[in-house]
Amino acid sequence: MAEGTSRTAPSRSREGRIPEGARQHLGSELRSYYASMLAEVQPSTLLELIARLDGAPYAREAADFRDRLLASLPGLRAFALSLAVNHAVADDLVQETLLKAWKNQDRFEPGSNLQAWLCTILRNQFYTDIRKRKREVEDADGTMAGQMVASAAQEANSELQQVKQHLAKLPAAMREALLLVGAQGLTYEDAAELIGCQVGTVKSRVSRARALLARSLGMDTRSTAL
Repeated sequence: MAEGTSRTAPSRSREGRIPEGARQHLGSELRSYYASMLAEVQPSTLLELIARLDGAPYAREAADFRDRLLASLPGLRAFALSLAVNHAVADDLVQETLLKAWKNQDRFEPGSNLQAWLCTILRNQFYTDIRKRKREVEDADGTMAGQMVASAAQEANSELQQVKQHLAKLPAAMREALLLVGAQGLTYEDAAELIGCQVGTVKSRVSRARALLARSLGMDTRSTAL
């Protein structure tokens, strides 16, 4: 029995831990991937939507709030892409988020983090959509993930596209936590606050996501640590 235990324990340890070199390389890849999302040209449909919000209610403060939405758009869309991966799905999420934010701007607390508020609205919508899809189609692994991979496979097979394709195969909750911490640089505490879960949950998701992604990218995940 002791012999069996000695074989099992290291295996579980390796599953959640990867060597420091692989971890740093993976972090660099994730940051490059996130930077590429931030650098993308924002869709004209979203820019035009924000411009049209000028004539909506709350006219006295509308211009300032609209400008802040515009400034938040690259980060918001990058967050949507980190969740949905598929550009069409992400843009739909951003559009819905902008409309909800505008309609409920009186609920935004002045002086607080607008980007975090917008991301919370977006992620709530994302998981609402997932629940709707699961009610419509039984798919334990997520129908959306399959659609993302199919879409990504059509794109150029560059190193970043490989990262994107393998990210799409991760469960959404793991992908979200990994990109918030590993790409955006949020602390575990800040990520937990945005997601609405315990810090330990975020750490576990990030650790498992790192290991899964590193292995799928062909990195050496053998750790010499005890």
